[in-house]
Order: sequence, then structure tokens, then C-alpha cells
Amino acid sequence: MARTLDAPDFAGALSELDRSVAAAADALIREQRDDGHWSFELEADATIPAEFILLGHYLDRIDAEMEAGLARYLRAIQGAHGGWPLFHDGPFDLSASVKAYFALKAVGDDPEAPHMARARDAILAAGGAARANVFTRIQLALFGALDWKAVPSMPVEIMLLPRWFPFHLSKVSYWSRTVIVPLLVLMAMRPKARNPRKIRIRELFSPGTAERPMRPGGSIWAVVFGALDAVLHVAEPWFPRHIRRRAIAAAVAFVEARLNGEDGLGGIYPAMANSAMMFDCLGYAPDHPSVATVRAALRKLLVLRPERSYCQPCLSPVWDTGLAALALMETGDEAGAAAARRGLDWLIPRQELSLAGDWAGARPEVRPGGWAFQYWNAHYPDLDDTAMVAIALDRCDGPRYREAVDRAAEWIVGMRCKSGGWAAFDADNDSRLVAALPFCDFGEVTDPPSADVTAHVVEMLAAEPTTTPGALARGVEWLWAMQEADGSWFGRWGVNYVYGTGAVIPALVAAGVDATDGRILRAVRWLEAHQNDDGGWGEDVRSYVDTAWIGRGESTASQTAWALLALLAAGGRETEAVERGITWLVCHQTEEGGWDEPWFTGTGFPWDFSINYHLYRLVWPLMALGRYQRQ
Repeated sequence: MARTLDAPDFAGALSELDRSVAAAADALIREQRDDGHWSFELEADATIPAEFILLGHYLDRIDAEMEAGLARYLRAIQGAHGGWPLFHDGPFDLSASVKAYFALKAVGDDPEAPHMARARDAILAAGGAARANVFTRIQLALFGALDWKAVPSMPVEIMLLPRWFPFHLSKVSYWSRTVIVPLLVLMAMRPKARNPRKIRIRELFSPGTAERPMRPGGSIWAVVFGALDAVLHVAEPWFPRHIRRRAIAAAVAFVEARLNGEDGLGGIYPAMANSAMMFDCLGYAPDHPSVATVRAALRKLLVLRPERSYCQPCLSPVWDTGLAALALMETGDEAGAAAARRGLDWLIPRQELSLAGDWAGARPEVRPGGWAFQYWNAHYPDLDDTAMVAIALDRCDGPRYREAVDRAAEWIVGMRCKSGGWAAFDADNDSRLVAALPFCDFGEVTDPPSADVTAHVVEMLAAEPTTTPGALARGVEWLWAMQEADGSWFGRWGVNYVYGTGAVIPALVAAGVDATDGRILRAVRWLEAHQNDDGGWGEDVRSYVDTAWIGRGESTASQTAWALLALLAAGGRETEAVERGITWLVCHQTEEGGWDEPWFTGTGFPWDFSINYHLYRLVWPLMALGRYQRQ
């Protein structure tokens, strides 16, 4: 519940500023774990909890109490349109709706119940389950609900292709790689789900569509790959068996080398779930160490509460801890500084200094030195986390943490893409052909450089005396090249242009660009023009697919903070826009010190997968208010 100020204007907000910052800092410190770190919930759409339910039915390991909680969550987030959206209050999504309906039916919901009937009508109106995306069609095929002919071919033999081949696993992003490899084994062996309750969903298919393969249109490459897919469907049964056995063994070896303990393959749910099904279809015993490890990793993702249970797509303790430390350092408070230092000390041993992960395929000469997003994910550290953690370490106590920061800077400089920017996990992972494959219709499958990651890297490198000047200059040059005509920047890992612009302006100023530079002023004008009438900022996820939504949406605490941080960096402290934004944050703070934010402002894949970071509603507003207070 938001507090109500006696004078809800800037003067009233200013009188409340110290109390507001202190309350937010206290709320953040209360969330700190005993060992010093923070880990907030990550909430995605209906897909992940629905898949978790279906995984139990695939393996015949049904936890009735757990799935009842997940089912309550699915019913609660059903949209007014009858189906399930990909983000809060979003439009109907066919694939998410098919999985949610299937999961609820598996739990025991009556297909004729009003909520199920509404969902079924919406799914059929959209063309039925056979028109869902590839991952959904694979799940349906595993349950015998869809013919495998309706699934694009992806032979497991690609595990044996050389790196120079037009398609190689190194040409897809890390998240795609870890999801696809165990899936290749499932697609080769085509096991059947145990499905002990014999749940069928024939009612979700339009007549004849369960056997009809989908053929892509669009670009010439899509047509070519569609034709190749048809050939592979015919040829695949004739592939030599000894080669198939070698390929399956290579896939299993890939997975087992990256199991990542109880933090799971790639640290992400789909890869873990596919691994569980892969081990099962290969006949691994339930007590096999690899099977036990995967199950433990999956359990760690569950949020189980009487009033609200769901499955997270992954965990984010490194990201959360780095951002929390940065926010607390903005307050200038001794308790906040002490809490920040405890968090940063927790981060130090999690820097990867020895294992050259998958990223080393493109940069074999570079020494490791990054941090991952999750508790542990040694094969897949990322540039965004590494930059943010290094910024926090340097601001807290540069001399104390110098060795860790220098090593991070070395790794980051070595991971620069040829274009001059930085991607999240890999260097030069930007093949355009991969996206045209019929199999790759589930979202972003490559990892090209982005403005937000590059901005965080530039901000970090600008403070590092050991940085190669050329890398910083190229990064700044790349950011200028990515600026939109209206002055904004696209946001890859946060929604959307507010996030991108909010990240780039502070980075450019930190790198020495004058705040009066015309290009900076253009970006400032864009932010000011997109401020809502209530004083906040908001941008809907729909901005990724509909230009009418760019810079538009309900005001949110995190997006308002991003805009304020940019305007403050550009010297706009005394402007009306900043004063109205500060007023909005102070007026919308809850009694507990945080902010309510049901909207999804984090991005997994633009449009296709969005995230509600429960951290964001607290840490970014605290950072903005603390910086304003300190200035």
C-alpha cells in the first residue's frame, strides 16, 4: 500500500526524501541473507510453472501438493482474453496458453469448467495447439498429442559437425545451446511420457492439424531451410546407427560436463528439464548421481508458499547482490555501506578465474575473469554481471578489490565484439542464418552486442586505469552508432528504450562525453517527452513489436528510476522532469519501504520472454533517490 503525502507535490516529496531513502535502504537490508548476499524472486510467464507440472507427469513423479500450488498460480494469472499472456496484463499467447491448459488438465481441472472452456475457445480461435511454437510442439509430441512430423527436424548428429560448418552449436547463444543439446537426444529417441493419468488434449486441435507439419515462409533463407527440413524428415531414419550413437554420446558428454551441480545446466529451467527427460529416456536410474543433481537443481527454482507458488526460470543472486550494493552505496549511510561491503565480499570468491567456458571458443587467448548471473555457472559468466559487480567493487573500495576488478577488466576487454560493442555471454555470436532455421522460432537464439550491456561495460572501463584506451573509445563509438534517430537507445535486457537510454547516458558521461553534447541532449529530450502525466515513466513490453508502444506504458518504479538516473547524469537535477519523477517515487513508496510493480520490466528475449525481477522495484528506485539526495 502506497503512502499518501500531506502535500503530494515536489515540496512535499523533498521534505520526505530522507525518510524515503532510509525506508528503502532498511527494506533492502532486511532482504540480505546471513552470508551477505541478496537473491530476489524472478517471475516469468505461465510457461515455466506449466512445464514443471508436465515434467512431473512425464516422469511419473507427481507431487500433488506442489502441483496444486502451481495450478492455483496458473488460474490466478489467466488473462481476461481467456488464455495466458507472456507478461502482466499482456495479450493472448498461444504457446503459453496451450501449456497452461495442458498442465491444469493434468492436475485435474474439469475441461468444462468456465476457466478451461474460455482458454480452449481462445486457443482454437488462434488456430489450435498445432500452431504453437517449436518447444510447445515438442512437448506435445513427447506426450503423444502431436505427430513428430509437425516438429522441425534437428538431428542429433549436429553434435559431430566441425566448428567451421554453417550451423554449429557455437553459432547459437548459450541459453539456446544448453536447451538444445539434451533436446537433440529426446528428438532422436522420441520417448513417450509416462503420463500416468493418460491426459489427452485433442480438444485443442483443429481437425487434421495434429499431423500437419508447419512450413516457414518469409525470407529466402527460411524457404531454403524449410525445404531442407522436409528432406531431413525423410532422410533421418536412414542415418547410420553408429554415427547416431556417437552423436548421442557427445550430447550426453556435453551435458554432464556442464551439469553445474545443484545450480543446474546453464542455470536455467528449460535446460535442466530437458536434461532430466534425457537421462530418463537413456535409462539412467532414479538414484544416479546425474539424475539426483538435476532434480536438486530443479527444486531450487521453486517458490512454494500457501498463497502463491510458482517456478522461476533461473536464480539471480550475483546480479541482485551487485545492484543491491550499488544502491546502498548511494545512500551514504554507514549501515548501508557495511551491508554493501558484506555483499561484495560474498561476490569475490564467485569470480571465475580458472575455467575457460564456452565463450573461449571465440576468444581462446583470453583469461577467465567474469561473474555469472546465478550462484554458480562457471561455463557461462556474462559481461553484464561482470561489469556491474566490478563497478560496485571499485566504488566501494578500489584498492581493496583491485585484483578482482583488474582481472574482470582484462576479461571484458578480451570479450569485445569485432563491431566494438559487447554482448552478454559470447563474442561475435551474431549469425543471421541461425534465426531462419525452422527449429529456431522460440525467441532470440543468438547473442549480438547490445546497447545496455555495452553501456555498463563502458561505465565500468571508464573508471579503470588499466583499461586499454582503444577498447573504451570503440565502445563509445559503437554506442553513438546505435543511437536511434529520436535520440533513444534500444534496450535488449530491460524494457525497453527507457532501459537502453537510461543505461547509455550515464555511461557516456562517465566516459567523458560532455552532458551538453547535442546527442546527449537529444536523448534527454526523448526521456522528457515520454514522461507520463503522473510524473513517472513506463514502457510496455509491446514496444518490442509495436512502435506505438515505444516509451509508453503505466508508470513503474524501476523505469522511473532508470529515466531519473539518466537525467541526473546529464546534469538535470533542477529540471521539472526530475522533480516530477522524484515526487512520483516518493508518493508511490509503500509503508514497507518498497514499491509495488506487477509489470514486467526485465527482458529475456525481446517480446518472447519477459521477467518480473522482484529486485527491481526496490533497488533501482533506491539508487535514483539516493543519488538525487547525495547530489
